Amino acid sequence: MSVCSICGGVGFVRVVNSRGLWVSRPCECQQAEREQRRLAAARIPERYRYYTLDGYETAFRGADSSLGRAHLTARRFVEAYPVDTAGKGLLFVGSIGVGKTHLAVGVLRRLVQERGVHGLFCDYRELLKSIQNSYNPQVQTTELELLKPIFAAEVLVLDDLGAQKPNEWVWDTVALILNSRYNDKLTTIITTNYPDLPAAAGGLSDPERAAREQTLGDRIGDRMRSRLAEMCVRVEMAGEDFRQSVKRARFG
Repeated sequence: MSVCSICGGVGFVRVVNSRGLWVSRPCECQQAEREQRRLAAARIPERYRYYTLDGYETAFRGADSSLGRAHLTARRFVEAYPVDTAGKGLLFVGSIGVGKTHLAVGVLRRLVQERGVHGLFCDYRELLKSIQNSYNPQVQTTELELLKPIFAAEVLVLDDLGAQKPNEWVWDTVALILNSRYNDKLTTIITTNYPDLPAAAGGLSDPERAAREQTLGDRIGDRMRSRLAEMCVRVEMAGEDFRQSVKRARFG
């Protein structure tokens, strides 16, 4: 194991302060170590480990202008946090592959690194499956143990909201999570592939309902969609699937 060349491994250095007195302060190596612990605690998946705001591309040929606006909003959000964001988060809305998760992770990473935030990344579908699995008597983890870090995270990224087929249990669970964070004024950053529109009207026939594009209201219920409007600033993103167009062209 290498030893810090600045502090020699003791964790602090001696410096002269503004009054000309020798004082001790934590070494940069200690600050870097704490930052790495916070990043590890955020549980950003390996696939997204290197997603950063600086690495988000908006200048490729055919890029929709909404991507540049979304990128700017994400940067400004980080700069404004926490004083001017007042507990509000971001809701990234758009089709598959436009970079919603990239921006959400980029914001989370920047807040952890620059603001010392204790954050958490959570995949919506995996969370619901884990909660359902906790009802199995052979599983040691309880629902409360799974939800406790979700409730407590200073900044939560909830990725792919609405991905799970909706039913009353799903709606109740979403309501529990969102209402808890709303009441505690905690920042939630959300991504979804579903347009931020109300649920289908009750008068639609089954064929009409099947042919109609699903909305966020359909997937989480209009009551929780309304709650999101209070919790988050909506960020609309449009364009082709970046993974299918730009990245495929690179490797031809």
